[in-house]
Amino acid sequence: MKILHLIHTMKPEAGGVVEAVRLLAAANHAAGLQDEVLCLDKPGTAAETYTFAVHEIGPAVGGYGYTDALIPWLKVNHENYDAVIVHGLWQYIGYSTRQVLRGTATPYYVFPHGMLDPWFKRAYPRKHLKKVAYWRLGEYRVLRDAKAVCFTCEAERRLARESFRPYDVNEAVVGLGVEEPPANLTEGCDGFSLVYPKIGYDYLLFLGRLDPKKGIDLLVKAYRELHEAGRELPPLVLAGPGEKDAYADELRTLAGETPGIHFTGMLKGKLKWGALAGCGAMILPSHQENFGIVVAEALALGKPVLISDKVNIFEEIQTDGAGIIESDTLEGTRQLITRWLDQSEHEREMMTSVARPCYVKRFGIAQVATRLRRLLSPEHEDA
Repeated sequence: MKILHLIHTMKPEAGGVVEAVRLLAAANHAAGLQDEVLCLDKPGTAAETYTFAVHEIGPAVGGYGYTDALIPWLKVNHENYDAVIVHGLWQYIGYSTRQVLRGTATPYYVFPHGMLDPWFKRAYPRKHLKKVAYWRLGEYRVLRDAKAVCFTCEAERRLARESFRPYDVNEAVVGLGVEEPPANLTEGCDGFSLVYPKIGYDYLLFLGRLDPKKGIDLLVKAYRELHEAGRELPPLVLAGPGEKDAYADELRTLAGETPGIHFTGMLKGKLKWGALAGCGAMILPSHQENFGIVVAEALALGKPVLISDKVNIFEEIQTDGAGIIESDTLEGTRQLITRWLDQSEHEREMMTSVARPCYVKRFGIAQVATRLRRLLSPEHEDA
């Protein structure tokens, strides 16, 4: 089977959707499928980063991603693929895919990647009004006419029903997972400690894009307040792209002279895995997180996760006892830290012992590839 993924950009620093496409393509390859990607980047932007074919046909115009090259490319090439998967909403790639593939023998599927979450309606009411107009003009038809709309977890599927009307889609919970960590992490851990010798080990790690949606300002405030209250704290590592943006400046201002807070910038490859392997726990007080790839990566390494109840896979983690869950508020974030600090050694050992099994049971990428293959294959229709 040959699959084409459509996405706005494949720049690694763009975040979770790009990583999700990479993981799915790698998992499908391991399962015997052939995946390629069509993106709107300028040729030569990121294609060489990947082991699978990436067709860069941009640059596109604006956030909507218009390019007059997209529809002609799809018309010429769509018959070469057994299925087309559109990643994300509110962009020209979805409109174009429906325009070209409707009525053809090439089915298309849509991964919203959390973009139907009602949190966006509450957080950005003006943008939501614009999206309502887009929805009625045609975005809902893109989802309605898709062979299936694929969700990464049950919570995402439930929440997606709350944002727009009309809403008539063929739902499929496919899931999302992460690959196995590198076999030998010693080099990564040593590399991270060499680059950042003052941090040490057993720190709290935030790993992800420095973005207001992630609730990092709450994390910095809570950490600073606990320090000022005299609590003995492990180092707090804030690692991810966006360190040169205005929000990162705001975070540094919030941190002030508080000792123990470290900004590392984006970590890749062995340094990223080394940072995860050396932490005591991963922390993510996000206001909205469709899946949280880094959460699954931490669990894969046997690391407990301290997350908000707006990370959509929190129910699974709570059921397995693999982490601590609180609200996405300042008090909730403070509780994430204090509950971790107040645990006995035995309690931490118990939470650590179930983290890896939680990943194996729920978030292994091979399981996701199997579910996706069943959905896309012709045999699925007869099942």
